[in-house]
Amino acid sequence: METKPPLPPFTLETAIQKARLAEDGWNSRDPQRVALAYTVDSWWRNRAEFFNGRPAIIEFLKRKWAKELDYRLIKELWAFHENRISVRFQYEWHDDSGNWYRAHGNEQWEFDDNGLMRRREASINDVVIQESDRKFFWPAGPRPADHPGLTELGL
Repeated sequence: METKPPLPPFTLETAIQKARLAEDGWNSRDPQRVALAYTVDSWWRNRAEFFNGRPAIIEFLKRKWAKELDYRLIKELWAFHENRISVRFQYEWHDDSGNWYRAHGNEQWEFDDNGLMRRREASINDVVIQESDRKFFWPAGPRPADHPGLTELGL
């Protein structure tokens, strides 16, 4: 049986840890790795797309990161209760024409007893930014531990 600690019910400490682990996974931009955090039949709403299952998650993420280049994400815990976590997040990316965006969003997550996410609902809005307005500067991969979060960046 697959497990993905920390497991519910969440405490403040474990909810923050779960959000950071999710952020690190998404910043890897590895669809197969990211999909392993979800149940085999996980249900998703991402913007106006609805789908379920790891194969659909992997295909979605491949499409996403083929379009959203130099993706950098920060997630911040908003609320939690038992097996549910809510986060707010922002990420920066550019398209293949060099236009930069900052996406602002909220996600609600529901986990099974093994710590795998069985439901993810994401509401996201993209805002055009100038490259000079970027705030997320770190090498590809996880955000460094000493890099400020959203609140510290005033976002």
